[in-house]
Amino acid sequence: MPIYEYAAMDNTGAEVKDTIEAPSEADAQTIIRQKGFYLTKIAEKGRGKKDKNAKGKGPAKKKGAGSRKKKTFAMGGVSAKKLCTFTRQLSTLQDAGLPILRSLRILEGQAKPGALKNSLMDVIDDIEGGTTLSEAMAKQPKAFDNLYVNMVKAGEAGGALEVILKRLAEFKERAQSLKKKVQGAMIYPCAVITVATLIVGFIMYWIIPKFKKIFEGFDTELPEITEWLIFASDMVVNYFYLAPAIPFSIWLLIKIIKKNKTGEYIVDKMYLKIPLLGKILEKSTVARTCRILGTLISSGVPILEGLIIARDTAGNAVFVRAYQNIYTAIREGESMAVPLKEARVVDDMVVNMVDVGEETGALDNMLYKIADVYDEEVAVLVDGLISMLEPLMVVVLGLIVGFIVIALFMPLIKLLNDLS
Repeated sequence: MPIYEYAAMDNTGAEVKDTIEAPSEADAQTIIRQKGFYLTKIAEKGRGKKDKNAKGKGPAKKKGAGSRKKKTFAMGGVSAKKLCTFTRQLSTLQDAGLPILRSLRILEGQAKPGALKNSLMDVIDDIEGGTTLSEAMAKQPKAFDNLYVNMVKAGEAGGALEVILKRLAEFKERAQSLKKKVQGAMIYPCAVITVATLIVGFIMYWIIPKFKKIFEGFDTELPEITEWLIFASDMVVNYFYLAPAIPFSIWLLIKIIKKNKTGEYIVDKMYLKIPLLGKILEKSTVARTCRILGTLISSGVPILEGLIIARDTAGNAVFVRAYQNIYTAIREGESMAVPLKEARVVDDMVVNMVDVGEETGALDNMLYKIADVYDEEVAVLVDGLISMLEPLMVVVLGLIVGFIVIALFMPLIKLLNDLS
């Protein structure tokens, strides 16, 4: 009966290396899992030496599973869509009972050249060197953020990595679905506004100057509305290069202001005060952070550590300060509901649900429910924004076109009256 050498992790995350006798590799894996170990590497004892001797004798050199591939140049990090797909595939492979190292090799082999493939190569190398999966992923911040690493770490400690990966995949899929819905809803208004801006810009740059020459030939006093239109046209013709520079300057100014903590807080507070858009931003942030915190707590991550991760993923200084205050209060022995109410960043319903969740010991379930409710409210608000934007765009475009037509025809009407 063959003997297999294996490396695994126990329920505390410590590495275990040993040998086992079994009829086949699949039987060996089953026995190891029954011991409560999490398998990371397995190979038949003495097989490496035999393969090495066979390699010297054979006429052709075969490419083994352990041969290393070269990395490709890749800029930036891993997109949310690719990471979402990878997480779901890894969860499926783990649920099927494959060793983590084999699962990663499969996914690395089918990944397209890029940042994710490069990160997976490094993760595989680190695991082969004896590090745990969470430690290897922590070395790849471009691919795996703090949320990802901490959930994997909790899964390793609890011996339920496949369950944690499934939760993580579901979380990322829901986040990706909401993001796609918002982006899809904004395509039509953005397209209409872009086309309308180009048409108005064309009229101001090419058409109005021709009418200006005609009006100068009349040698008559122009109405005030026409003078405003010609002035606006002259500004467009003479300073057209400022069109991209102005929004870029505003964006750069906001970036500079947000370098300061006070400035960042003021700017983010102003974002939340924007009609309708501020509500969408506020509710989407609450939904995302509550889902993250609920997922971490249900995965076994301590609440203080979960609050730090939720704080870092908030993306808004107002919520960052609120979560920091909650973290400080809990560390000093208070409940979560009291500082959450004092922060005034969520509705009373959220505060009461969190309070009930703490009393009943089901805080993670309450946070999930809050996230579900707010996700639905965000969807309703986005639909409302779209339904409001469509008539608003028609009215604005009608006013602009009407202003141009009236401004151009007023001098002609005045000239006809003078001639009559």
